[in-house]
Amino acid sequence: MSEPKTPERPFDGTGLGKLLLRTIRAGALGTLEASGFPFTTLTSVASDSDGAPLILTSKLAAHTTNMERDPRVCLLLAQTGRGDPLAHPRLTVLGKAARSEDPRVRARFLARNPKAALYADFADFSFWRIEILSGHLNGGFARAATLSAQELRTNLTGADGLIAAEADALAHVNADHKPTLELYATQLAGEAPGRWEASGIDPEGIDLILGDRTARIAFPERVTDAVSLRHVLKDLAERARGIAEK
Repeated sequence: MSEPKTPERPFDGTGLGKLLLRTIRAGALGTLEASGFPFTTLTSVASDSDGAPLILTSKLAAHTTNMERDPRVCLLLAQTGRGDPLAHPRLTVLGKAARSEDPRVRARFLARNPKAALYADFADFSFWRIEILSGHLNGGFARAATLSAQELRTNLTGADGLIAAEADALAHVNADHKPTLELYATQLAGEAPGRWEASGIDPEGIDLILGDRTARIAFPERVTDAVSLRHVLKDLAERARGIAEK
């Protein structure tokens, strides 16, 4: 007698879309030329606290000129892997791009793309934030979803304390809790071992990086301040250790 099959989990388009926003480090950026034709290029990507894509561009780049004239953009974030590229999930984001001099934007981008620090302060470079208007997710065969801006954004209501504490929290866990970050990556995200670092914290989770690899650890509950963050990170560490000991 055959064993009963484990039922498949329902397709979570919103969750997968948010995961791609937080984990994909390079995307195809589409802008509009003066002629009206689309112009597509490859760009490094990070995410703001609410999930909005962040990019760094040179004034010499054609896409910068295009965004200065028309802020409408399209950003494709695609997961890569073995086999058919079209079998892997990808998210298309429609939005409006605007320059940002917010120190948080700079810090979050460079935390995710540390090599960019070599040229980020050149006079012709600037950071841009893409305000999400909508998204379309293709999660693989027969799995697609049109997502609203509200569905893709992370709600920051009441989370001012967490956003203010983010820099100190990242410095602390990266300096004093490297083994715990590795446990998060290996036991909670299924990643290979290594000296993982935290690159961002928001109300819904913590982002990790190791070289060109990324991981996202979702929080079991919404976090809005430094106190609740400490509790959740402690609980995640205990959970990860419990899995490792099995």
